[in-house]
Amino acid sequence: MRVYAARRVASAVVALLGVSVLAFALGVLAPGDPAEVVLSRSLGQPPTDEQLAEMRRELGTDRPVVVQYLDWLSGAVRGDFGSSWLRGVRVRDALAERVPRTFALAMAGAGLSLVIGIPIGVLAATRRNSVVDHVSRLGALVGASFPSFFLAYVLIWLLAVRFRALPVFGFGSAAHLVLPALTLALGPAAVLARLTRSAVLEVLGEGYIRTARSKGARGTAVLFHHALRNALIPVVTVAGLSVGHLLGGSLIVEWVFAWPGMGELAVSAIHDRDYPLVQGFVLFAAAVYLLVNLLVDLSYARLDPRVRVEGRRS
Repeated sequence: MRVYAARRVASAVVALLGVSVLAFALGVLAPGDPAEVVLSRSLGQPPTDEQLAEMRRELGTDRPVVVQYLDWLSGAVRGDFGSSWLRGVRVRDALAERVPRTFALAMAGAGLSLVIGIPIGVLAATRRNSVVDHVSRLGALVGASFPSFFLAYVLIWLLAVRFRALPVFGFGSAAHLVLPALTLALGPAAVLARLTRSAVLEVLGEGYIRTARSKGARGTAVLFHHALRNALIPVVTVAGLSVGHLLGGSLIVEWVFAWPGMGELAVSAIHDRDYPLVQGFVLFAAAVYLLVNLLVDLSYARLDPRVRVEGRRS
């Protein structure tokens, strides 16, 4: 188990280093001169050459790219992603203010996806080729096919405009959380429903399930005590990855619902060309995703001992 965990940690560190290079390249390769962008917005007129040179020294963009990257990476390792060019705050502080809101939204979306997806998948598997199975497969196909922004506007029209049951925009109460969380949950819930159905059907066909039934075990006991643990191994993997995806990929949903999280901040930073803020967001989101992926791998090994054995042999 320790060897398996060490290899997964090493892989995550290498992947994070690669993401840091790409995140830093966002600011270096992006069109436009950062000094000119900052001065033009602060002065309201084109800056002079002397002002540009001074601002480049202040921002550190006059140094070699490799030196800039190593300096930025050394700060990022300590949790310091630099300062926002336009907002006048530390990137770390700006992200720290928004992280709890994005975390609450992502956890609500992940929880809803589990509550919706897994029971539907189990029910469809136990009622194979029934009306319930066909309806669940159609619903899963629809939920997985439509993009999140389309689902957001459908839910806004249905639950906020037509029935006036929920508020559309804002932050501060549980009611404001429902629509964005449900929008985030529907896509992963559809995937989990299909995956759970397939996994449960596969496990129900195994020999030990037939043996348990031949010994007189009831259907519910066979399902919950024998089948679900093995069936949920791939489901746990996908569910964990969806949590990481929701934490780092809720940009559009937060923007649509004006949810003041990291995604909404990142969209504003991209629009304003505030590259330090964009770089910090990308690296932080990648770190969260890799951490969740690592925890999923470790839980996968805990659920299935064969993973640990294969990890030692490889």
